[in-house]
Amino acid sequence: MAPIIRAARAANIEIFVCVTAQHRGILDQMLRVFDVAPDYDLNLMRENQTPLEFAARVFEKLPAVLRKIAPDWLLVQGDTTTALAAAFVAFQEKIRVGHVEAGLRTGDKHRPFPEEMNRHLISPLADLNFAPTAGAAANLRGEGISDSRIVVTGNTVVDALNFILSAPVKFTDARLSNLPGRILLVTAHRRENFGEPLEQICSAILELTEKFPELTAVLPVHPNPSVRRAITARLANRPRILLTDPLSYPEFIHLMKHATLILSDSGGVQEESPTVRAPVLVMREVTERPEAVESGWAQLVGTEKEEIVSAAFGWLSGKKTAPAGNTPNPFGDGHAAKKILAALAK
Repeated sequence: MAPIIRAARAANIEIFVCVTAQHRGILDQMLRVFDVAPDYDLNLMRENQTPLEFAARVFEKLPAVLRKIAPDWLLVQGDTTTALAAAFVAFQEKIRVGHVEAGLRTGDKHRPFPEEMNRHLISPLADLNFAPTAGAAANLRGEGISDSRIVVTGNTVVDALNFILSAPVKFTDARLSNLPGRILLVTAHRRENFGEPLEQICSAILELTEKFPELTAVLPVHPNPSVRRAITARLANRPRILLTDPLSYPEFIHLMKHATLILSDSGGVQEESPTVRAPVLVMREVTERPEAVESGWAQLVGTEKEEIVSAAFGWLSGKKTAPAGNTPNPFGDGHAAKKILAALAK
């Protein structure tokens, strides 16, 4: 959302920023990066909360904010509980809803959980669906959303990445400044991967660092307690496996750009990969971003150790290579924010 906020302010469009504070530490870090100060901070995060408990607090606190501002539009982004709950509140308050990054689908309502159903439910609530790709727009049409409510804009993540990569970065963790050899960057946090899938992922990382002695695996560990416990138990104090606290967005993006290979169950990393030109193995059974796979920068591998290791071996041994340098970015040209604001102005 940051590129939209910045572009709106540059165009003298009155815009208010309201945050719910899902993942307080990560949010505050990102707000600083993009120089965004929230006008309203609901601060709804609670330890060990469930998505339903969190949604209930959004339903309770957000209506008063919308009644005070009385905006022409409420914009929500992505597939979080925040996005779904806020869109429904706006609908109840008879405020038009714009959904940024609309139309992503896996076709399986449980994968990812609860994100797939969140974004499904936002689409009919939205007065304008800003689809990042033609494929996402086609998904929306297939669900009965009319063309008049769909605008293909590209993804604002490309706008954000171009802004981040235009400036140098200094790593707060000194160990990341001069990493030896090649870098294997790993992120894992999806709820459906808790338990045995995460154990399989850890086993794959151990095997890859044994097979490739020049490889250093870097894992920024997600703050979710279930994730942190599992990864620390299996991978702490292992040779050439570096566990770090969550990185700032600029640090993470610059690390992506220098990685030989990325292993991730993240949705966003699939979009960032073609922009930074780093291949990613997607450790999920399905993806809502098939464009990344079609571009050649992403490969769907699931969470079985053998599949992860086999696919990674292809990239790390040189048998599989990256797409040509002039391959277009499937997620847009870096001007998504301006296209969204132009659509709203109409």
